[in-house]
Amino acid sequence: MSVDQAEPAVGGTESDSPASAKLYVIPGSHACRTGMLLLEHKGIAYKTIELPTGAHPMMLKLLGFAGNREPIRTVDGRTHPSLAIIDRLGTVPALRYGGQRIQTNSEIIRFLERIRPEPPLYPADQDLRRAVEDAQQWGDETFQMAARRITLAAGLHGPSALYAGGARGRLGALLAHWAPVRRVSNIVAGRLAFKAGGANEAAQLAALPALLDRIDGWIAAGVLNGAELNAADFVIAPSLALLSYRLDLRGDLEARPCFALLERVLPEPEPEPEPLAA
Repeated sequence: MSVDQAEPAVGGTESDSPASAKLYVIPGSHACRTGMLLLEHKGIAYKTIELPTGAHPMMLKLLGFAGNREPIRTVDGRTHPSLAIIDRLGTVPALRYGGQRIQTNSEIIRFLERIRPEPPLYPADQDLRRAVEDAQQWGDETFQMAARRITLAAGLHGPSALYAGGARGRLGALLAHWAPVRRVSNIVAGRLAFKAGGANEAAQLAALPALLDRIDGWIAAGVLNGAELNAADFVIAPSLALLSYRLDLRGDLEARPCFALLERVLPEPEPEPEPLAA
């Protein structure tokens, strides 16, 4: 969380000042971590408010967020009923900035660029900017969902398939802080909302190397992990962080150029010390 107090947006009022910013999240969400990184990049102080996974769409509605008129996400090319309900109610991250409410990272990016142009989230060179915008959109619409489903599928095998059982890591505890709730949340999200596991898992894992090759190609071209981090870096790095929870993927990730981006943006926290014996 940024701790610096920033001046009100140009043309704003006291109630619209960055000091009143609140970001609604769920535990361990890679999409929510993108929202946090965006605010921190802009130097905007904010308070993180954690909602319980599963109940968060309804809670956002009660908090005055509009949700989406139409579903915004697909799984295997379509939006099934349970995912459509979630999308229409509302998704996280959800930003309350004074009297304004903004949902989805693409909208948060546009909002932040308007009210706080510096430091920018896009390069000044127009050709490079277009490439960054393409990478950002792909990271938000394609890679984010792939990382979500692949990691949820691992959780369906049991906590032993995940780093620290999903209790800690680059994004913190996944889905919930209490292990029994995390297990139930993984089953509900994995099987009902995002159709992970089974044959879907095999297909997603088979497609993953090509997705990582694309990221590595953008890094080689200077679109990602350049001298200045950009919107696409902040969208893609958290999805890499989520994949790093899968123990069977960690070696491959560490051998790739994209691992340097991950380490730069979201380094692995130091292991917690073992409790002293009584």
